[in-house]
Amino acid sequence: MEERTPLLSADRLPINNSLASESSTESSTEVIIRSPDGESQGTTTWYASVFIVINAALGAGLLEFPYAFSKSGGIAAALIVQGILIAFIVGSLFLLAYCSRLKDSSTFPSTIKNICGKRVEVASALCIILYTFGSCITYLIVINDQLSQFFLFVTKDSEFCTRWYLSKTFTLSLSSVLLILPLCYSKKIDFLKYASFAGVLAVLYVIILVIARYINPVNDKADIHITTSPSSFLDVFTVIPTVCFSYQCHVSIIPIYSCMKGRNTKNFAKTVLVAISICLFAYSVSATLGYYTFGDAVKQDILLSYQPPPVDVVVGVLMVAAKTYTTYPILLFCGRVEVEKLWKYAWKLSEETAAKREFVRRCVIATVWFIATLLIALYVPAIAIVIDVLGALAALFIFFFPGMCLMKIAMDYIPAVHTFKRRFLAVAATLFMIIGSFLFGLVIVQSIMDDVAPAATPISNVTICT
Repeated sequence: MEERTPLLSADRLPINNSLASESSTESSTEVIIRSPDGESQGTTTWYASVFIVINAALGAGLLEFPYAFSKSGGIAAALIVQGILIAFIVGSLFLLAYCSRLKDSSTFPSTIKNICGKRVEVASALCIILYTFGSCITYLIVINDQLSQFFLFVTKDSEFCTRWYLSKTFTLSLSSVLLILPLCYSKKIDFLKYASFAGVLAVLYVIILVIARYINPVNDKADIHITTSPSSFLDVFTVIPTVCFSYQCHVSIIPIYSCMKGRNTKNFAKTVLVAISICLFAYSVSATLGYYTFGDAVKQDILLSYQPPPVDVVVGVLMVAAKTYTTYPILLFCGRVEVEKLWKYAWKLSEETAAKREFVRRCVIATVWFIATLLIALYVPAIAIVIDVLGALAALFIFFFPGMCLMKIAMDYIPAVHTFKRRFLAVAATLFMIIGSFLFGLVIVQSIMDDVAPAATPISNVTICT
């Protein structure tokens, strides 16, 4: 998902929340290039890094943003919550970059390990595994949504899935086994790096499509109902998981920063501010216009709302599906490497011992991972359900782990004579951890309540045909 940091291998893994995402993530090997004056150097310019950050942040959340705006009580409430969260999101990006520079770390887990210790690194690795696992489920659901739109366009029959060969179980399973599973066994996935450009085009096309279809709508706007204020104070919090999921590029930001040419605050600030501003504009415009196009009837995947789907929507559907097929193996790759690391840590395996059965272990992990995500995706009706959980995990990456790093810095790296500075950083760290814990718990509870509530959105309103 990038313009490209070094090749996607076990040394630099990609983590993405998005359809157009391939940002480096993990590693057990630190790659730091130093200039003669001792300052870490990379080869990526700040404006190229902008593209990489956008790739990491802008993606699958785009499809669900209009629905999130609808649940939160309208445009104004959602934009206010998003604006408040953006301030913390940007702040934690700077904090992670600082921690990376302080300890000469080039990945998120290694930074956590070097600042907070091995146990916290294990906790972050577990979160990454859960996040990538959930993202894989999301991508399979997205693929099914796009296949449904395509089959509806071809057959002109809203009950097409009653035919066994067009059912969700058959089409999603067959296409995934043929197009995704073979790619999941590779030891390296650098051959997928060029798919990121297609991913960018797919996301940009969806944004343009939403704008164009607001101007020239498929449906009659006469019966559209627009909510202008939340019915309950708690409604405003329903947009939080989507915002956290959509802007989560924090696992990727450290490898991006480590590869920057001229690693300094000025260049990094330009990269982050420009990239997040573009993402903010793209998400806000597409969510606002998408919501105004369909009102409260907007579906959890915006592309499913265009009924019957015109040709330009079908083109977008095929682009999104194609990109998602190539994005899934990247997420599985990230999760698989973390599982292998935890396996070696749990059994205290040396690198030499672990290498002997690496191929078998890799194939077993990939197969079990693929089957588990596919089975879950077949029974989860829409992406919003999974995104809620992923948003909770994203809150940990955005708030909690950076807060822990800041607390450790305040206690261990700031001289005791600087009392005010230590206290200030400790208070800021505590605030980050409290917010992260609160949002994690809130989003999980909201997700459970939405799933068990009798008034939950009926399945027929979020999918075309199951």
